[in-house]
Amino acid sequence: MSTVQNIKDNKLAIEQKLRGKDFLTLAELESEEIHYLLQEALDLKKKQKQGIPTPYLQGKTLGMIFEKSSTRTRVSFEVGMLQLGGHAIFLSSKDLQLGRGESIYDTANVLARYVDGIMIRTFEHEKVEELAMHSSVPVINGLSDTHHPAQVLADLLTILEHKGKLKGLTLSYVGDGNNNVAHSLMEGAAKVGMNISMACPVGYEPSGEILQGVNEVAKQQGSKVIVGNDPKAAVKDADVIVTDVWASMGQEEEQAVRLEALQPFQVNSELCSLAKEDFIFLHCLPAHREEEVTAEIIDGPHSVVFDEAENRLHAQKALLKVLMKD
Repeated sequence: MSTVQNIKDNKLAIEQKLRGKDFLTLAELESEEIHYLLQEALDLKKKQKQGIPTPYLQGKTLGMIFEKSSTRTRVSFEVGMLQLGGHAIFLSSKDLQLGRGESIYDTANVLARYVDGIMIRTFEHEKVEELAMHSSVPVINGLSDTHHPAQVLADLLTILEHKGKLKGLTLSYVGDGNNNVAHSLMEGAAKVGMNISMACPVGYEPSGEILQGVNEVAKQQGSKVIVGNDPKAAVKDADVIVTDVWASMGQEEEQAVRLEALQPFQVNSELCSLAKEDFIFLHCLPAHREEEVTAEIIDGPHSVVFDEAENRLHAQKALLKVLMKD
């Protein structure tokens, strides 16, 4: 039975499992739940292109806590709520009492009395977990230092659209393996049966705990996970190549050291020539051209970064609908 057919047959059961659930990491979702969210995103995207209204969250409100600045996260969630018939409130950490020392416990309990869902974009992942622990409404991880599941849901959607499938494809990640995008990419790709090939400098490997979990999932899915230090080996015959900035928010003081360590891991035409002829290139943006990726690649015919950016909206709408709809 195909994955899509299985989802159709179990649609109600999957909906009930996801309704009101927190979305903190992709590792916490079942494979069929991820596929269901992707199918919902495709459906919502199709309806938007056809001009069909989707007021699934009429009268609902999403509180959005931002302790890190954002372009795609803020706009995709805010516009997504609007298109679903609801409303979003932007809550800067400077505006909340969190900025003056109010506990996460109190914040979670108060906000849950006002809104129907909470999205948070912050630093420590433990803060996301604590917020979810004390909130009676769904909490969505818009980004933490350890995980970026909302982004990777859009990445998987983009790959599915361009390749027509996920299972059996080889995803190559080149760069800093110990960051939120790399971690969530590994977790998401493993859940949907993709092979993962990662290349990163010594000392920039992914979290051992996350890697262990990814290996266990990949074994169940019949896929492979390879983490090494050779970018050429990692991109050999890859279907998808992904990279990220070399210094994320909060790592600016490490910029010089990171540039030196990661320079051999730049995604350029020479490296990409080892991938499959029809490979696609992804980057969550913002990108630093001529650092982690050359302009020739990110602005070239294999790049789908703006499809990927657009899909933040459709993937987030699917999340909001499924988690918050009555």
